Amino acid sequence: MAVGSFSRAICSWHAAAFTWSVVSLWQNCVVNTRTRRPSVFTYGGRWKFLTFINQVLQCVLFGVCFFTDLCQLFGFGKKEGVWSRLLLLLRDCIFSVLAFPVGTFVVASFWSIYAYDRELIYPEKMDAIIPQWLNHSMHTVVLPLLLLELFICFHQYPRKKKGLLGLASFSFVYLSWILWIKYVSGFWVYPILEKLDAVAMVVFFAACILILASLYHLGEFLTKLCWGDSVDWKKRA
Repeated sequence: MAVGSFSRAICSWHAAAFTWSVVSLWQNCVVNTRTRRPSVFTYGGRWKFLTFINQVLQCVLFGVCFFTDLCQLFGFGKKEGVWSRLLLLLRDCIFSVLAFPVGTFVVASFWSIYAYDRELIYPEKMDAIIPQWLNHSMHTVVLPLLLLELFICFHQYPRKKKGLLGLASFSFVYLSWILWIKYVSGFWVYPILEKLDAVAMVVFFAACILILASLYHLGEFLTKLCWGDSVDWKKRA
């Protein structure tokens, strides 16, 4: 396939992924507003749920990818230009530091807890509020989209310390947000947290952070496995 045709194919893929992400996010907002889902209208709104934050994150990722493709296809940013490098840096940082580990964590943690006891993460009453296709859009389709993105489009990972620091900062902010909501409103965002004592909760949060770090390493490993022959990993910024 010619380089130009391949670039257009990548652009089309990012356009489709961005459209799907926007539609999924919009439907999530519409469904919760129409059904007046109680938890959505409590303190913190939708922004207290990691699933919703991840949906926004996926929209941002594929939106930036699509915009970067358009700039390159139409010559708005030359390969060695400052704007081109900044767009690529932004795109790659979003994917490597946040979108892949957080998106994969959302899928893995949701279905693991769901398999153990769905009432701890997604009570059965939710089936009457959120359609099955939307549930899978939020908690299943995210992973194959990210894996496909990883294998068809190279993303330069930052140095490991920088990448893990960025992910740790995100984790700290979200954890602080959950604890603040509990302090202000008196309820836990997720039912599973109501079942844990202080020690178990510390272990649970620590395990989640370790899993996120492991998923960051997994993304880097898969990227190196797929693209390592054509990339000099010693020259990473």
